[in-house]
Amino acid sequence: METTPFSVRLRTESHDQHTEAETSTFMSDLLGGRLGVDAYARYTEQLWHVYSALEAAWDRLADDPVAGPFVQPELARVPELERDLDFVAPGWRGTAPLAATRAYAERISECAREWPAGYVAHHYTRYLGDLSGGQIIRGTAEKTWGFERKGDGVRFYVFEQISNPAAYKRSYRELLDEVPLDDLEQRRVVDECKRAFALNTAMFHDLGAQFPRTA
Repeated sequence: METTPFSVRLRTESHDQHTEAETSTFMSDLLGGRLGVDAYARYTEQLWHVYSALEAAWDRLADDPVAGPFVQPELARVPELERDLDFVAPGWRGTAPLAATRAYAERISECAREWPAGYVAHHYTRYLGDLSGGQIIRGTAEKTWGFERKGDGVRFYVFEQISNPAAYKRSYRELLDEVPLDDLEQRRVVDECKRAFALNTAMFHDLGAQFPRTA
């Protein structure tokens, strides 16, 4: 019996939650140029908390049979986020995350400790998104706030060590299809993927409360 590849299940079964996240009011206003650079900086701060949780788990998970193959240094975003924040928001260090961001980061850390397959769901929603829709955010930020192309302020979206993003995303999906999970566990991971998008949407909601549109 032919079965649907796991990567396809992840994409199709979380489509509605993905759409809800990327069409949130905050993100729509940010991409529409209706918010100032301060909103972009605050968003970038939230990403730092999320990716710090993701990447703090790498040493622990490197040898895990499920999550280990996804620990790939070329994806590391924390150093780039720090460079961007030093540029757009000097003095950002020590800034507390929003409540929704804290919940998001805590869930990632919990999965990393207790459920590596669930961690993969969060890894997938973030890094594959950065290599895809994240490039739209980069272009908008460069145009709206005058950042140098692929320079300070948008380095988070630039993967210097990945020369062919399309090929990389294909190989990433092949890794997903090879993850040793039975059907029930695949369903659990799909549900965690949906949860990841919901946590992201909640973060956007908190950001939107801080930055209502100005125009």
